[in-house]
Amino acid sequence: MDHPAVINMKRHIGVAALLLTAALAACDKNAVQDIAGTPPASRIKFFNFSVNGPSVNFYANDTKMTAIVSASGAESTVGTAYGAAGAGGFYDGIAPGQYTLSGRISAATDKDLAIASLATPIADGKYYSYYLSGFYNTTAKTTESFIVEDAVPALDFTQTYVRFVNASSNSNPMVLSVKNQTTGAVTAIGGAVAYKSGGAFVALPGGVYDISTRVPGATTDAITRLAVSFSSGSVYTIGARGDMTVTSTTSAIRPILDNTANR
Repeated sequence: MDHPAVINMKRHIGVAALLLTAALAACDKNAVQDIAGTPPASRIKFFNFSVNGPSVNFYANDTKMTAIVSASGAESTVGTAYGAAGAGGFYDGIAPGQYTLSGRISAATDKDLAIASLATPIADGKYYSYYLSGFYNTTAKTTESFIVEDAVPALDFTQTYVRFVNASSNSNPMVLSVKNQTTGAVTAIGGAVAYKSGGAFVALPGGVYDISTRVPGATTDAITRLAVSFSSGSVYTIGARGDMTVTSTTSAIRPILDNTANR
């Protein structure tokens, strides 16, 4: 028969063995770890539409929101170039709160210099798009920027939704119209949209469209783009960018209608 002291010692040894086993399991490189958490409730996209501007990384306060990884695994100095959307055009999660959004030079020269900054609130559960815009000032190393809310409609597989954002600083307010290549039907996507503004999302049948902008009262189009596909169940933003005085059809800074999916 065991004595009480011997019984207590056996109990202590058994508990220690269990704790050691648990510790070793936790340290196992193959052990399953629970890293689940609540994702940020709000979302934001970033666009570099600053004419003649440098490539940038985008920040919310001092948190880097976009960057490009090089083949070496280090951050590339390429960043988000003119005419492109950060993070491949996808939304970044962001917690609601007050932020200073900025685009900072990604190149080795003037690395992390902010060329535009905008203080703005981010509301809980809302979606946004932040644009660098205007003409880059090579002396001051600054450009303009603005933010619009993306009031993305509820999911609907029977139709598509399209809206217009005007990021061309030397444009007049313009109306975006779309022409269905199959039916020939022309639909105005809301009213005239001024620089640094965005219109509401308008429902359309899915299909292939020719799209154009026109200043109210004008008889000719300001910007055109042919054969743009809008899929049912998806949501799109058409963004005007570029220098409205450029007439070349190949210049990188000519007036262009950019098409980016919101969903």
